[in-house]
Amino acid sequence: MSGDFGATLAAGVALLRSLPRRRDQVEWARKEAAEWGAEHPAVAAQLVVDERPGTPVVDYDLLLTHPDGGTVALTAPADEGVPWLIEHSTHWAAGQLVSVDEVHLSVAQALTMLRSLSNRDSTPHDEIVDQCVILNEVLSDDEPLTTEDLQAAADEFRRGRGLYDRAATLAWMERVGMSPARFEEYIGGVARRRRFRRRKEAELASGYLAAHRSRFDRVRAVWWAGPERRMAASPAELLAVPSEVTGEIQVTIGERWAGDLPEPLRDAAPGTVVGPVEREGRFLTGAVLDRRPAKDDAETLAAAGRAAFADWLTERRRRASVEWHWL
Repeated sequence: MSGDFGATLAAGVALLRSLPRRRDQVEWARKEAAEWGAEHPAVAAQLVVDERPGTPVVDYDLLLTHPDGGTVALTAPADEGVPWLIEHSTHWAAGQLVSVDEVHLSVAQALTMLRSLSNRDSTPHDEIVDQCVILNEVLSDDEPLTTEDLQAAADEFRRGRGLYDRAATLAWMERVGMSPARFEEYIGGVARRRRFRRRKEAELASGYLAAHRSRFDRVRAVWWAGPERRMAASPAELLAVPSEVTGEIQVTIGERWAGDLPEPLRDAAPGTVVGPVEREGRFLTGAVLDRRPAKDDAETLAAAGRAAFADWLTERRRRASVEWHWL
């Protein structure tokens, strides 16, 4: 080890021992570490902060680039000298991943939960919190699940994973190490959360539809999306792919709820050409071909219920107390 790097290690230890170990002083600690790093640019120092689960105490590691390659991690506990990974292993929250209000989700439960996430446009972190929010809502639910509840939940789960027969389901269970009894228990939890969601959607649907009626118009539209600005004089021109197209262009023709259309088309009148408008790094040109006002039928109410539930969940998540124990 070179003398310069040895001196840097000693200075790094001194830095770690000087840092405050309370959560409310972490920003100050980061500032001190950044100033120290500026004085020792050759090691590209990075301060790693770990918050002890359930306490206001934090621990630190200092990552340094070694002159011969690789990374050296320094830790300097101020108490018994036990590394924080071992220290945490005996803590009540050591096996917990996240707490959301009254629900404390273990790492094992989270891994199981990942198998039933919807794969919608959100991160696994957000979906885990969403599921924990719903778990809070069903904590006191002791209403027995019906055979229909369980069957519907199992069917929905299997369809989502392409498990269309018994053999495929058994193969999946073996692959993930889930016994029949554990699968039954797991589906029971899915069914309880599913039942809550369906009831909440039905409860909110009518009011949401009344407040956002135009969002549930049925709209038939056509639009182009591509890397170049392209003009169209009429909907008929949009329905024909231009012969001079040289790059990639995506043409969509279909019927949607107005709220599910690209934003520039949602409120457009039939026959009006919109664009080209830059959207998500591409240029969109489109037109509404036909628009039918929203109806109070079962299909529309179901769509309104789903949208209402999504808004309810967003607000409920905003108000929830969320604490990640290991992330």
